[in-house]
Amino acid sequence: MTADVPGDAYAAAGVDIAAGDEAVDRIGKHVRTTFRREVLSDLGGFGGLFEVPGGFQEPVLVAATDGVGTKIEIAQKMQVYDTVGLDVVAMCVDDLAVQGAEPLFFLDYVSSGKMLPERAEAIVAGVAEGCRQAGCALIGGEFSEHPGLMDPGEFDLVGFAVGVVEKSSVLPSGVADGDVVIGLASPGLRSNGYSLVRRLLLAEQGRSLDEPAWTGAAVTLGEELLRPSVIYAPMMAAVRKTVDVHAFAHITGGGIPGNLNRVLPDDCDAVVRRGTWTVPRIFDVVQQAGDVSQRDMERTFNLGIGMTAVVPPTAVTDAMEVLDRHGVSAFEIGTIVPGSGVVQMV
Repeated sequence: MTADVPGDAYAAAGVDIAAGDEAVDRIGKHVRTTFRREVLSDLGGFGGLFEVPGGFQEPVLVAATDGVGTKIEIAQKMQVYDTVGLDVVAMCVDDLAVQGAEPLFFLDYVSSGKMLPERAEAIVAGVAEGCRQAGCALIGGEFSEHPGLMDPGEFDLVGFAVGVVEKSSVLPSGVADGDVVIGLASPGLRSNGYSLVRRLLLAEQGRSLDEPAWTGAAVTLGEELLRPSVIYAPMMAAVRKTVDVHAFAHITGGGIPGNLNRVLPDDCDAVVRRGTWTVPRIFDVVQQAGDVSQRDMERTFNLGIGMTAVVPPTAVTDAMEVLDRHGVSAFEIGTIVPGSGVVQMV
């Protein structure tokens, strides 16, 4: 008789529709806190509706998608899920902002071996917090169960964001010899380099996530590795309103050399001076754990700089003042010189 009850066969295969419905009910209160006036739909539709904002002569839509990589593994072990939700927003919206775009809306995709409504709610609560910080609306998403492909405790998280920018304001634009590179501080790893971190600290050294991150640290290793990303998009927009910004570069996988080079013209190099900013302690811990070369560290991690801005020398003081008002430490870390489109770390 029970075989005739709708959903029982699917549940026997490992997919719990009722748990999915509960998760959707749980996230509604978080999602709606992110809505902007342009949102034209609520949860439950087949797609999110968003009205393109007015005021643009030639609006250009910019899209980005990203995940948080193997940082997910730390979240699973710690059973702390909201910070990676914020991280996935940061990875996407800051990629929009480097092109001059205002983030408009966001969608998330959460796959898991087993639908756990409490976990799903915590993840989306983090996503919603990230969206509130970025000023964009969370207008949709998807939960999926993958029994047999993922263990019940496993999940993965991906985000997708869309922004808008005036065509004449797309970045980079005008990077030239004599420009100054400003670095915006990142207090931790953000979402890059975790495969190396996990191998060195957890697999090879056998460290516990519950022990101090380093001798005398006020946080555990797990707390340090789950430190959420700074969302730079609002402060980047504020800087653009104040000064002439020629470029931004989001410092993710590849570090400063592998990202700042992406905004350089063919006839310019960036000279970045080591020692001009504060490198968070966690990077020393990682480097010492594996005797990692400085070159490898610089090409794997952000080393404390999560975003860079390239501005004319006359704009540096005003740009730094704006960033200070937004509560982020900023450093003058380099200059643009004639060259061939590469980043020199000196």
